[in-house]
Amino acid sequence: MDRPRVLIAMHYLEIGGAETALTGLLNAIDLRRCNVDLFLYSHRGELMASIPGQVNLLPQVPAYAQIEAPLKQVLRAGWLRIAAARLKARLQTERYARLHRLKESAAGLQLVANAVTPLLPPINPDVEYDLAVSFLAPHNIVRDKVRAKKKACWIHTDYSAVDVDAAMELPVWAAYDTIVSVSDDVTAAFAKTFPSLAYKTVKIENILSPVLVRQKAEAFDAAPELSSGNGIVLLSVGRFSYPKNFDNVPDICRRVVESGITDVRWFIIGYGPDEQLIRRRIIDSGMQEHVILLGKRSNPYPYIKACDIYVQPSRYEGKSVTVREAQILCKPAVVADYPTVHSQVIDGSDGVIAPQDNRGLAGCIASLINDAARRRDLAEYLGAHDYGNESEVEKFYKLI
Repeated sequence: MDRPRVLIAMHYLEIGGAETALTGLLNAIDLRRCNVDLFLYSHRGELMASIPGQVNLLPQVPAYAQIEAPLKQVLRAGWLRIAAARLKARLQTERYARLHRLKESAAGLQLVANAVTPLLPPINPDVEYDLAVSFLAPHNIVRDKVRAKKKACWIHTDYSAVDVDAAMELPVWAAYDTIVSVSDDVTAAFAKTFPSLAYKTVKIENILSPVLVRQKAEAFDAAPELSSGNGIVLLSVGRFSYPKNFDNVPDICRRVVESGITDVRWFIIGYGPDEQLIRRRIIDSGMQEHVILLGKRSNPYPYIKACDIYVQPSRYEGKSVTVREAQILCKPAVVADYPTVHSQVIDGSDGVIAPQDNRGLAGCIASLINDAARRRDLAEYLGAHDYGNESEVEKFYKLI
């Protein structure tokens, strides 16, 4: 009997939580049980090297690479219709934000998908897949451009924390046979936003292999790069964007320093649109010697291993991959009290949940810095517990 054929679609494999979750899934799938084609809109990103050799990476289709390329580049390459569609979506997004008085909205991504998808060619049109997966929203492309007997899409976002035009998104989500959520809290928030779709949701947690994480953590020694003498090293990893709240890190760190802890350095690994904002706030807060942006790192695990405390100051998360990675590497973590945090952190046992305001976060960080015994207790608890979940892949097979 032929193995089922599966297609998984994703935008690219830059460093990020959803991207890491996808590589975890790909590495957990037993390819003796199904054939997997991976379609990336753009063949770029540090995690490209993490694609298992047995996964069939489909050729890049030039039109799809224009979805998120700089608009000037799209125009120079002659993709005039796609450029016009994206410009139209940008104007619609600005109008939507003004109307609703918003700084941050998920509507923009959906408007781009609605405008651009009709201009794209089918994906592997000669094949009808047993299952087609859209791994990251918006989900228009797999809905409209792939032939499959069944289709599934993933939710990585806490819908209680983002602005959503539910009427605009509903037809896209409703077209799928199954909607996969990464946690119970994410499921509950999604069901509140789209109650008519609650029956379609199933939970499959982001798959992380402790063995693989620990192996990658031993790839090199990051301690010299993070050296702070005898001081404390804080670390955060993530995209430089609104949800991660890195723009407030300089002020949080300033409060820690002003509490009397002057020998502390806070390193941030990542990239993204808020980089210049973060750099300005570092200067405005006088934290040039204390907050250091390391930029992209293809392997962040040695840095997590080398830090003293991992900090996740996010405004919201679906289910943080980096928090789980820090737990696997037995690092005490201070995590902001965003709505879904309790799905993965037991306050006082395997992490510290801090108030989301700058003063509260700074206070919890300072308290943990000053309490070496508590840090040891957290690390010992983490070392005694298994944070692996490779068995989640069995739920994936049931989708086929």
